[in-house]
Amino acid sequence: MVPENPVITNDAVLLGLLMLTLGAVFTIYSSNRPAVQKFCKFVPALLLCYFIPSLYNSFNLIDAENSKLYFVASRYLLPACLVLLTLSIDLPSVLKLGYKAIVMFLTGTVGILIGGPLAILAVSAISPEIVGGSGPDAVWRGLTTVAGSWIGGGANQAAMKEVFDVSDALFSQMVAVDVIWANIWLALLLLAAGQAARIDAWMRADTRAIEDLKRRVEAFHDEHAKLLDFPDLIKMCALAFGITGLAHALAGAIVPWIRDAAPVLERLSLTSEFFWIVVISTTGGLVLSFTRARQLEGAGASTVGSGFLYVLIATIGMKMDVMAIFDNPGLFLVGGIWIGIHAAALLLMARLLRAPVFYLAVGSQANVGGAASAPVVASAFHPSLAPVGVLLAVLGYAIGTYAAWICGQLMRLAAPA
Repeated sequence: MVPENPVITNDAVLLGLLMLTLGAVFTIYSSNRPAVQKFCKFVPALLLCYFIPSLYNSFNLIDAENSKLYFVASRYLLPACLVLLTLSIDLPSVLKLGYKAIVMFLTGTVGILIGGPLAILAVSAISPEIVGGSGPDAVWRGLTTVAGSWIGGGANQAAMKEVFDVSDALFSQMVAVDVIWANIWLALLLLAAGQAARIDAWMRADTRAIEDLKRRVEAFHDEHAKLLDFPDLIKMCALAFGITGLAHALAGAIVPWIRDAAPVLERLSLTSEFFWIVVISTTGGLVLSFTRARQLEGAGASTVGSGFLYVLIATIGMKMDVMAIFDNPGLFLVGGIWIGIHAAALLLMARLLRAPVFYLAVGSQANVGGAASAPVVASAFHPSLAPVGVLLAVLGYAIGTYAAWICGQLMRLAAPA
């Protein structure tokens, strides 16, 4: 029986509940029991971190509507998370992976970027109401969050939700589209990893660079890995929240100037303070990646950033209604066409370049799955290759905000009037 009034209305109690929930999820996922590992293989932790808090809301156990937790997480933890995830990127090392790896990654990005608008056009020709809507419930707006997730990751997804003012009900549907299709594609890539030799022979791919890649990646991590100590943690927080504060200050100055000088740019979300906060934070992290601050990744900067991210994910989940996925099941057709275009672009490019299936799989998953699953796919080929997935996924974090915003503008143009 659903209570008439929310049971938990105190934000401190709610935060405690969310943190206990995250703790329980990751305790389960760190278990070595075969039955638990089998469950974890098919149900990603990310899904539970959205889904369980959404049950609290659906059954009226919490007062999500009046809670300030999401606002705090999205305005403070999200920009800080973006800084920590992007400062770790080692662009020279990524470039040394070879042009085929970069080309395959960027092909995956372009496949997502153009796939969204093309999927909208295809479905609107059959059933315009599926991709219709207006205001915060316009489907094209919701699909920008899928673009953010499939090009970058959870942080970019949350950023697009705010930048394009996506309603909570619509976002609930988009999370379902994202998670279901992303995991179907992940399963196919893992199957491909098991047949890598056969596929590479069919593509006549040159795999000699893979062995050199394994040695280079192992050397990089041996050189930079270190235990996290207190000074490093404080440095991470100083940089993350320092740039977050700078982003808020600059956004507060930029937005009024644009509103006065070029109000027409509001259609492109350029009068959204949150848009500028996200862009400035991401750019700040990229600038730091060329300084000594990048060494903080050896102490776990991206891990701390991921911790911030999962707190944000839990606060997003608490605002979702799990029953919303049944409101517009046609959206799964949009997602299927979209991921199909992404896959077709990668297969065509791999055939043209004679690229190893490893580059195809990791380049794709660095986009669609991000840092959570790209290493899983990479390690399916060889355990020492897992960091390659991380490197490319971090590159996805870096460009995800920009590319997803461009994709959003293209989907706005493709959406039925």
